Amino acid sequence: MNLDESQRQKVAAWIAEGAKLSEIQSRLTLELGLKLTYMEVRFLVDDLKLTPKDPEPPKVAVPVAEAAKPADKKSTSSPAGPAGATGGVSVTVDQLARPGAIVSGKVAFSDGQQADWYLDQTGRLGVLPKQQGYKPAAADVQQFQSALQNEIARMGF
Repeated sequence: MNLDESQRQKVAAWIAEGAKLSEIQSRLTLELGLKLTYMEVRFLVDDLKLTPKDPEPPKVAVPVAEAAKPADKKSTSSPAGPAGATGGVSVTVDQLARPGAIVSGKVAFSDGQQADWYLDQTGRLGVLPKQQGYKPAAADVQQFQSALQNEIARMGF
């Protein structure tokens, strides 16, 4: 599909606003009169070298009274680490530990990267980043270890 420059700019603006592919498909039909399938919209966005934004998960505040109660999953956040970081490190604990682990869960680092973590029977900590080869910042590692230690202590380990 060939678009003129003004149409490309509109699609790029929609992506920048956080529009999903289905929304872009609808807008192309309504505003530009272009009827495209969802797959054609995917190819169009890819051809334009644009990447739709993933929606940010809503942040839920846990009241202090509930934080003391045991729950299926717990979450701990630390303040932002290195300068320029937009958020802190967030740790969750799985209700059911992964096979071969005493306890496991997920971690989100301040730069948005995510990883699975586990603690095995010998006490070794393993971290499996979603993006191959990812290495978190040293400050994030310290925050992760501290948050993990707090979560595990709350669980009675």
